[in-house]
Amino acid sequence: MTSGTVIDGRVCLARTDAERAPLVRRLGRIEGQVRGLRAMVEADRHCLDEIQQIRAATAALREVGLLIIGQHVTVGLDLALHAADRAAVLADLERVLRAAMAEAG
Repeated sequence: MTSGTVIDGRVCLARTDAERAPLVRRLGRIEGQVRGLRAMVEADRHCLDEIQQIRAATAALREVGLLIIGQHVTVGLDLALHAADRAAVLADLERVLRAAMAEAG
């Protein structure tokens, strides 16, 4: 299970290799999508095709973000139950969620 520590009021995750691998795989696929988009632009493909590729890459990035947020919240809540500086952990969770919501809006 992902663990973490609090450093300077921030929750820092310590993922296992098994937890990190799916994120890295997804990011690799996203890199491929972006390279494909670049090739489409260089080849002057139809704009709709390019926009669809952008939407696919954006959706994939959003999913990676949700996985990262899920891990952060899970670890943060566990730390908040056991950490000496509970307020700092909760403040960090709020900062991360606010940042994620600002991107979604």
